[in-house]
Amino acid sequence: MTETNPAPQPQSDGKTAPKGTSQQDRPVLYSFRRCPYAMRARMALLAAQIDVELREVVLRDKPQSMIDASPKATVPVLILPDGSVIDESLEIMVWALAENDPNEWLTPESGTLDDMLSLIAQNDGPFKHHLDRYKYHTRYENADPAEHRRDAEKILNRLDGRLAVGKYLFGTRPALADFAIAPFVRQFANTDKDAFDAMPFVHVQRWLSDFLASSYFERAMTKYDQWHDGDTPVIFKAA
Repeated sequence: MTETNPAPQPQSDGKTAPKGTSQQDRPVLYSFRRCPYAMRARMALLAAQIDVELREVVLRDKPQSMIDASPKATVPVLILPDGSVIDESLEIMVWALAENDPNEWLTPESGTLDDMLSLIAQNDGPFKHHLDRYKYHTRYENADPAEHRRDAEKILNRLDGRLAVGKYLFGTRPALADFAIAPFVRQFANTDKDAFDAMPFVHVQRWLSDFLASSYFERAMTKYDQWHDGDTPVIFKAA
C-alpha cells in the first residue's frame, strides 16, 4: 500500500491502460477498503459526485488486470473511460475534484492548494515513515516502535496547533488536506487506542472524531466482496 506521491496537477497523469483494455462507460477503481490511500481516493470521488465501477482487491491475490494497468501493483488505481490510468491516490483526489468540487475542497478557506499539498507531503513522507515503523515494526530491521511513535507524535503536535486555530486544518470547513491526512491519523490512533485517547492533543482527537462521523468516511467504508474478472460490475455511487 506504499505510495510515493508527487505534487499532483488537476489532470490525468497521461498513463494509458495496456493495449486491449476495453473502454468503459465510467471510471474503474481498483481499491482495498482498509488502505488509507484508497480510502482517501474513494472519499474524493464521493465529494466530486463521480460514480465509478469499484473492484475490491485482496492484496495477497491481486488481479492481473490491475497489475497490467499499473505495474507497481498498489491500490488505488483509477482507469478513466479513455483508458488513461491514475495510480497515485492524491492525484486521483485532485483529478476528481478538478472535475467537480461542490464543497470547494481545492480552495480552502485559509491558505492555498499548494499550502495543502505541502502539509499532505509531511503526512505522506515523515508521518507515514514513523507510522509504519510504529505499527508494523517487525517488518523493519532495528525499528524501535516507541521511538517512531514519539516522532509521529511530534508531527501530531503540530497538527494540534493548527487545529486549535481553526476547526479544520485550513479554516472552519474541511478541505482536501483534512480528508487526505485523516485516514493516516486514524491508523495511528487505532494502533493503540487507549494511548491515543490519553494524549494531550485534544484538537486532533476532536478533528479525528468529526472525520469518523462524517458521511464521506461512512460511505467510503462500505464493505464489498473481492472482485473477480467476469463479476457483475459493482457501482460505487456518489449519491
